[in-house]
Amino acid sequence: SDLLKSKKMTQLATREIPQVTIDTRSSSDVAVGTSQEKYKKLMSWDLPGFQDTYLIDLKSGSARPVLEKGRSGGRLSPGGKYILWWDTDQRAWMALPTANQKGGGRPVSISTGIPHELYDVLHDTPSDPRPYGVAGWLDDDRGVLVYDRYDIWLLDPSGRQAAKCITQGEGRAASRRYRYVQLDPLQRSINPEQRLVLSMFDEGTKGSGYATLNLGSGKAPATRLSLDENVGGLKKAKDSDAVLVTRSTFRRSPDLWYSTLAMDSLTRISRINPQQMEYRWGTAELVHWDSSDGTPLDGILYKPDGFDPQKKYPMLVYFYERNSDKLHSYYPPAAGRSIINFSFYVSRGYLVFVPDIPYKTGFPGQSAADAILPGVNHLVKQGFIDEAKIGMQGHSWGGYQTAFLVTQTDMFACAESGAPVSNMTSAYGGIRWSSGMSRMFQYEKTQSRIGATLWEDREKYILNSPLFHADKINTPLLILHNDEDGAVPWYQGIELFVALRRLEKPAWLLNYNQQPHWVIDRKSTRLNSSHANISYAVFC
Repeated sequence: SDLLKSKKMTQLATREIPQVTIDTRSSSDVAVGTSQEKYKKLMSWDLPGFQDTYLIDLKSGSARPVLEKGRSGGRLSPGGKYILWWDTDQRAWMALPTANQKGGGRPVSISTGIPHELYDVLHDTPSDPRPYGVAGWLDDDRGVLVYDRYDIWLLDPSGRQAAKCITQGEGRAASRRYRYVQLDPLQRSINPEQRLVLSMFDEGTKGSGYATLNLGSGKAPATRLSLDENVGGLKKAKDSDAVLVTRSTFRRSPDLWYSTLAMDSLTRISRINPQQMEYRWGTAELVHWDSSDGTPLDGILYKPDGFDPQKKYPMLVYFYERNSDKLHSYYPPAAGRSIINFSFYVSRGYLVFVPDIPYKTGFPGQSAADAILPGVNHLVKQGFIDEAKIGMQGHSWGGYQTAFLVTQTDMFACAESGAPVSNMTSAYGGIRWSSGMSRMFQYEKTQSRIGATLWEDREKYILNSPLFHADKINTPLLILHNDEDGAVPWYQGIELFVALRRLEKPAWLLNYNQQPHWVIDRKSTRLNSSHANISYAVFC
């Protein structure tokens, strides 16, 4: 309001600092400015990139440098007293007072003393791991709540008080993730006297629920609801303690349930999928095995209704990094863009296996083989799988892994590889057509996980490329790659297909014209239609 009364126009953004973020609900006279101008060239190979961060005075427009060449920008506290950011080098939360002190003030590491990592410990790409995140600020900027893998910590933004675990270490002790649930979407900060609602996720059982915590009590969270299901979506009434949650499992669609914040009982108020009772479905269970190097792994095995361990079943294997936390996810039998539909196949008598995959930098293909193949062998040893009828499917990153795996084993009766990178040497120099970015960053820093340039470690690019080992492929392979793919250039699918045709291997290539990274137009999939929008399906 003071700024409006001044009737003065002040330029905040400039060519040097083009992005300025103003908290319109704050009474603070500062804003945050960021600039990537000096580092734009690096973005094609050094994600997530760099930026300079500034504090901008809303009255004068003057810019005060805060952070140079940082991996992440800063955010103002609700009261505007501090700017907070994650320092990727120190792997710590940093804070700086926004008031103009002598010398401008210095950033303080406010998470010092916490004995656990505040960043993703399962991060396995050759880049800096992300922090678990911020839960919120206390009123008057008196503290900020941040997460580790399991628990919640209260940090003093001035750095004078030691960090305090407000969940009392209960999360880590039980391998249970606690996360703050903001009941009022308009709430800007947390009253330190209020009772917090926390979501819970059990990493062992994959069950979930809710707990409450009186922030100033010094006591552990009190569990209110804990089920071996997917419980989520909590919404609270504006003027009462009434809440709605959803509950679901693989075989039960997510209906609405009524309760109160005490969660003494749950009352079902919707039944959105009654017709499911007329159809065969299936169950989902966790399975455990060791990778080739002895790493304990988890996965999901979906079984049809009436499963008989004395019988032999066909099995489909699907994968994409880690999926075991989705044990209780519900999958309606509907057309999907890029993966097999689990409930569709299970209801028709198939087993479906979804293994987790951890990765080692420089060996993405072998990492997949080291995780997936021992998992399949573990299940085969149970005696209920028809070894002659094991199929495999993956798309994008999973499509690459599918193409790589068939160069390593003849275990699978058939495989489908969707939008695969087949030749990392040519893909490295390509472009992601949807963004215009060079694809180099994927191999050096992110999902493709080589961790070096093509010139620094050429052999790794060749070793991990299915194309260079295509002569070892004996598995019938269906490749799907569309001509408007903006993520993986579709010539990657062509390279693999032409190689297999030259080698007289059983292969098919499907190209849905004018479709992107996956098929999104339903009419394009009607192969029996005279107007099917498909370019070719070739057998060699």
